[in-house]
Amino acid sequence: MTATAAPTGRPVAGSTRSALGAAGARGTRLLRPLGSAAAAVVVVLLLWLAFISFMNISPLVAKSPTDVWHYLVSGAGAGAHRSLVASGLGRTLADAGAGFAAGLVAAVVVALVFVLSAGVERSMLPLAVVLRSVPLVALTPVLTLVFGRGLLGTTVITGLVVFLPALVTIAFGLRSTSKQASDLCHAFGATGGQVARKVMLPSALPALFASARIGVPSALIGAMLAEWLATGKGLGYAMLQDISTFEYDHLWSAVVVLTLVSVVLYYAVAALEGVVLARFGPAPTRR
Repeated sequence: MTATAAPTGRPVAGSTRSALGAAGARGTRLLRPLGSAAAAVVVVLLLWLAFISFMNISPLVAKSPTDVWHYLVSGAGAGAHRSLVASGLGRTLADAGAGFAAGLVAAVVVALVFVLSAGVERSMLPLAVVLRSVPLVALTPVLTLVFGRGLLGTTVITGLVVFLPALVTIAFGLRSTSKQASDLCHAFGATGGQVARKVMLPSALPALFASARIGVPSALIGAMLAEWLATGKGLGYAMLQDISTFEYDHLWSAVVVLTLVSVVLYYAVAALEGVVLARFGPAPTRR
């Protein structure tokens, strides 16, 4: 006979072990992305050293991890150098964050419209593909003229980088919804919007997070492109100036910082994905 509680009202040992096991599983889901991020950093450092060694690049141009560490941490003026990189990084992250959010939200909205209306998809999807097929380097000056050189312009440019890949992935996720679940909702009188909110969106959470993970580095690249060609601010523009002024220490340090930030943000989204899917995702993703 199995009891759920002792006569004194205390929980039995089995319940305690189950609770501890669930907590341990949640901790594992959070720590696994951090371990992957650390492994990725180690691999990048090894490839960096191998590249400099085998390509035999001049030390004036190529900086090693030791040089970057000296520039940012241990060398004379390291504090000023860190402040310089951090100021540019703050602007780049603001540009990337706004574009990432705008592109992802727009992708979710448009994907829902496409799934609910096949006619709209047939007429608008080719336009989105054509727009994305135009090289962004060629499109950026036009977007700058239309939307300006401020935050709105960089948001549009960065959002375009994130938008189309996210649109395709999220639309696929929305279409993967169980037809039986949708039919059941319709049988009880649910509208298309209610089915989308109650059934389609939860089923598309894995696709949404996949789009978010892909969109994080893409947003940073889009923000730097906007800074190179439009705003003249942020780390993107500073790195462009470093080439002409031979500030290669700053250039390599900025690349390292941006890479680390991109890796951390990617795995932060992956950690959030594990938590959210375990709670709200479709049954096969809960573990």
